[in-house]
Parts: sequence; C-alpha cells; structure tokens
Amino acid sequence: MSTLQLISLCAMSFLYCFAGISHFWKPKVFLSITPKWVPSPERVNIIVGIIEIVLGISLLFEATRSAAAIGIIALLIAVFPANIRHFQKSRKKGKLVIPTMIRLPLQLVLIYWAYSFV
Repeated sequence: MSTLQLISLCAMSFLYCFAGISHFWKPKVFLSITPKWVPSPERVNIIVGIIEIVLGISLLFEATRSAAAIGIIALLIAVFPANIRHFQKSRKKGKLVIPTMIRLPLQLVLIYWAYSFV
C-alpha cells in the first residue's frame, strides 16, 4: 500500500469513527434528520453509531478491510434518506441549504472512496 493510500485509509477510518462517536455525543442532530418512518429512532441512532465505529476500525485491518468497505457502502446507501430529509428541512428553514445540497452527491464520492478499498 502506498503512503497516499495509507493516509486515505486512515482518514476514512477516522471519519467513520468520528461520525459514529457523534451519534452518542450529539444524538439530537441525528434524531432530528431521521425520517419519520424509521422505527425506534433512538435505537437506530445507537445502532448506526456502533456500526460506523466498528466499520471505521475494521478498515484498519487487512483481513476485514474489504468487508468493512462494503459495509460502509451499504451504510451510505441506507442513511441516504436521512440526508435527503436534512436537505428538505434545511431548505424549509432557509439554513445550511448549500452544504446539505452538496452532501447529497457527495455520497457518491464517499461510496467510490470506500469502493477503492474493496
């Protein structure tokens, strides 16, 4: 693995671990963008946080890296409705419209980034 790939891998691992910890640190942020059709949003928030931490750590080990990358891709697809809801809420409030709009296609970049480690 090249130095650039290693830096990319560590950055991705940090990103998902930080995001996972954020589910516990600032749960209201995530609960506010959880679609209304999601059952037990508090429980789902905890589960997603745990999954992000586990996947972030699993990226660091060659034996689990590919499975973790596939898990991240699945997770990014699963949480996409929350990103759409966040954008809709932002547009309605007139706040953070551009960042939440940019976040939607950014999901494709994150999926590609994870795919590079499959």
